[in-house]
Amino acid sequence: MFDRLEAVTERYRELSEAIAQPEVIQDFPRYQTFLKERSALEPLVLKYENYRQVEKHIAEARELTLDPDFAAEAESELAALSDERRLLLDELKLLLVPPDPLDDRNVIMEIRAGVGGEEAALFAGDLLRMYLKYADRNQLQASILSLSDTDLGGVNEALLLISGSEAFARMKFESGVHCVKRVPVTESGGRIHTSTVTVAVFPEAEEVELTIDPADLRIDVFHASGHGGQGVNTTDSAVRITHIPSGTVVTCQDERSQLENKSKALRVLRSRLLDRMREEQESALAEDRKNQIRWGERSDRIRTYYFNHDYVVDHRLNLTVNRTANVMNGDLAPFIDALRLAEKTERMNLRTGSDHP
Repeated sequence: MFDRLEAVTERYRELSEAIAQPEVIQDFPRYQTFLKERSALEPLVLKYENYRQVEKHIAEARELTLDPDFAAEAESELAALSDERRLLLDELKLLLVPPDPLDDRNVIMEIRAGVGGEEAALFAGDLLRMYLKYADRNQLQASILSLSDTDLGGVNEALLLISGSEAFARMKFESGVHCVKRVPVTESGGRIHTSTVTVAVFPEAEEVELTIDPADLRIDVFHASGHGGQGVNTTDSAVRITHIPSGTVVTCQDERSQLENKSKALRVLRSRLLDRMREEQESALAEDRKNQIRWGERSDRIRTYYFNHDYVVDHRLNLTVNRTANVMNGDLAPFIDALRLAEKTERMNLRTGSDHP
């Protein structure tokens, strides 16, 4: 483990020196590559430096325990430093776990109203706004590729593209069934209703990963629509692409240009097909390789929003967060941070006994 830490630290030094060289600065692609690698290593290097400082203080405290005048105080400090060292070791082990190679991909997100009629559509609209606010809070870029809304402001179906640093690493845990318990605005008797929304999240595919035969596609164009299906323009700009072998259908109508909508629809289709292929591969893995935490399978209820009691529960970790309004305003960090830590811990445990640092 410490050999790896020393190697990472040395690589970090090399990169720091390289990005200061004029010939590297002038070669922008190379400069960007080095800068990105250095940024990825920095959290581990800084944590390791913190660990080494604690080790140094431990050695100094041990020397002081030999002095009768300082022994008691030194023993107390030594105990605290030992606890800090244990925590830092655990954190270093987690940081050494290789990241998911897909974590830095852009994200395709689908939001669909489930059980609950108009109330489900209204909650789907709430989730759409929640994710847009989360993206804005966290320097991610979110654009709506397609939107089917209702007269009351709800959403039957929405398709989003979210891009930025570690977009998939942050958003992948949102995949699954979201449940809401509240009194709907359409409810005159004040009764609490339960409704559901399904969220699907998958990494955007790169063109080189999957080749689609144009002969397998049926492409239809039509007028983009707004509330209640009324046309919002008079040109056939919206595009629907059907992948005939799989029956997968993608519709994009956010852009006024038919060409742009077709390009976006193909990006989404490629990502859906690649995601389906990965799911089939993963389902073939042995049972003992499955994670103990269900990472948002689309049939799983992952989270319930209790509006009347003002809290939200994530069922995967049995994690409760108060202040529903804060969550709906995009404050998803308590859930996402806890789930990312749990995923890394689980992946580290799977490596134990084989490739553990």
